[in-house]
Amino acid sequence: MTRSACAALGLLGALAAAAPVAAQQPPTLREWTVPWDRTRPRDPYLDRQGRVWFVGQQGDYVGVLDPGTGEFRRYELAPGSGPHNLIADSAGFVWYAGNTAAHIGRLDPRDGSITRYPMPDPAARDPHTLVFDGRGDIWFTVQGGNFIGKLTVATGEVRLVRVPTPRARPYGIGCDPSGRPWVVLSGTNKIATVDPATFELTEYPLPRAAARPRRLAITSDGAIWYSDYAGGMVGRFDPRTQRVDEWPLPGGPTSRPYAMAVDDQGRIWVVETGAQPNRFLGFDTRARRFLPGSDVPSGGGSVRHMVFDPRGQVIWFGSDANTIGRAQLPRATAAVP
Repeated sequence: MTRSACAALGLLGALAAAAPVAAQQPPTLREWTVPWDRTRPRDPYLDRQGRVWFVGQQGDYVGVLDPGTGEFRRYELAPGSGPHNLIADSAGFVWYAGNTAAHIGRLDPRDGSITRYPMPDPAARDPHTLVFDGRGDIWFTVQGGNFIGKLTVATGEVRLVRVPTPRARPYGIGCDPSGRPWVVLSGTNKIATVDPATFELTEYPLPRAAARPRRLAITSDGAIWYSDYAGGMVGRFDPRTQRVDEWPLPGGPTSRPYAMAVDDQGRIWVVETGAQPNRFLGFDTRARRFLPGSDVPSGGGSVRHMVFDPRGQVIWFGSDANTIGRAQLPRATAAVP
């Protein structure tokens, strides 16, 4: 643990003693079994109708769940596409990362047609995770190829920036309130960002050399929160001061925190995947304390990515147990802004 993390834990004790907080209820979890067995459904995303889109990484498809009826629909991709992640835009198109076929694809659900955007460098073999910026363009990571990229939706242009640290494995990605992309480098102890205007890439080392951040979430103040998969920590990086604070997860050093999301109350939610069943729990970013958690009913295997939907105050996730899951979040207490 860093010196600042120790100080933050001390502050936690002082806050708890000085200002008692109302009891927080744990989230309520429900899962839907995906009808296509052993296809690793993952990385859900919500469209305007409230439908839940996801990829079948081991089944080469894009799927969609209607939570109201429980009905699933499947859109076939080319064999070997290996879809890893998807996002849906305001026009209704679904964009996916063709992780084993070096492309980003755009699915039109009206007719099932797919437009492919190939990577301009053959070394960028595995597009990984996608995110929209404030203008509707797509930033993405290329894990094994060691790039961060941008797809300009209007033109189809793909631009790549190579990460200077060898085998850095850029993984989770998010855009801050200004539209700047931030990336955690899961093969090393660094966080990176790209200047959208100049495409200059900057790396920020985390204090612990053994840290391996895997996913991130960005709060409204611009702070970068990350899950340290190797160390069992939740961390906060302040881009303005470059200060890092870390808090050990309740599950300890082997808790393997993976999926991460932030809600509209500024609470961070993370899944411990180091034990079965996986455990879904929150972190109060004001009081700097963990919130009561819930076990994933199916066990989860590994919950790898998730997304918050403010319309229902829920988080959606996919699991290696071949399910799409929903966590109904509890009402925030007075301790969270």
